[in-house]
Amino acid sequence: MIRTIAVNKNYELVQDIEITRLINGDFLWYWIDFNQPSEQEVEFLRDPLSFHPLAIEDCIYHLQRPKLDYYENYTFFVTQTLNQETITRDEVDFFLSENYIVTFHHQPSLEINEVWNRLSQSNQIKKWDPSHVLYNVIDKMVDNYFPLVYKIEDQLNEIDENSKGRLMEDLLEDLFDTRHQLLTMRHTITPMRDLVYRILNSQRMEAMQGKMVYFSDIHDHLLKLTEMIEASRELTTDIRDSYISINSHQTNHVMKVLTVITTIFMPLTFIVGLYGMNFQYIPELSWKYGYFFVLIVMFLVGLGMSWWFKKKGWFK
Repeated sequence: MIRTIAVNKNYELVQDIEITRLINGDFLWYWIDFNQPSEQEVEFLRDPLSFHPLAIEDCIYHLQRPKLDYYENYTFFVTQTLNQETITRDEVDFFLSENYIVTFHHQPSLEINEVWNRLSQSNQIKKWDPSHVLYNVIDKMVDNYFPLVYKIEDQLNEIDENSKGRLMEDLLEDLFDTRHQLLTMRHTITPMRDLVYRILNSQRMEAMQGKMVYFSDIHDHLLKLTEMIEASRELTTDIRDSYISINSHQTNHVMKVLTVITTIFMPLTFIVGLYGMNFQYIPELSWKYGYFFVLIVMFLVGLGMSWWFKKKGWFK
């Protein structure tokens, strides 16, 4: 689906105009949104919009790394959003010029829809221009990163506290899922931070020079998000190491108990095996109290070894 909105010289909004009329019309600026376009609609990027084949290729083969490319009369941006439910990445592409902005995305974009509705209902059309649209969409993208980061922090706190008394195996499984989500967010937010940094240091986008203070604010938010993600990743490492240490300690304790039991029964097994041999002449076998004597010796050996292990601190 393709939708359009334009601002005429009287600062009035005009919507749903054909692309050819937009290009040839007398408008101050216009916005074309390719929302889940079909193959036929994608062809409008080539004709009549005449964008560079490499930029069109980046739009078609989505999930490119966020980047910025300069072309003769426009600038091409690749950005990424994060799905609030699945924490998967979606791509949104921008073609920005002084008198137009074109957005392209294969999945529905909450950020673009919100900015589109704000523009459609705005009473201050004069403050809007293509670079202001770009700023608002990217700013909304970054704002939507924060709930995901806060959600991850809450999950890590719950795993760390384990207030529900869950099994360690289940906690580690959730921990590794959380680390995977953090990795996805890191691969999105860090390139977005670098993209905004390039915008701030660009000397080729004259139309955006007056908006740099706004993009600087976005860059500050991205820096904060990056620090929060790195802190959460360090916390997952600490929690993982703690659980592994606890698991190793418990395993060592079990092995120590089994070792004590085995060691106590070793001399008892030796005595039982010695008198269980099928020799005809064993002196103690003909003794009236031999059986009771052997039992007492076995009891004293087990008791003595238990006392010795307790003195060594193995029962603590």
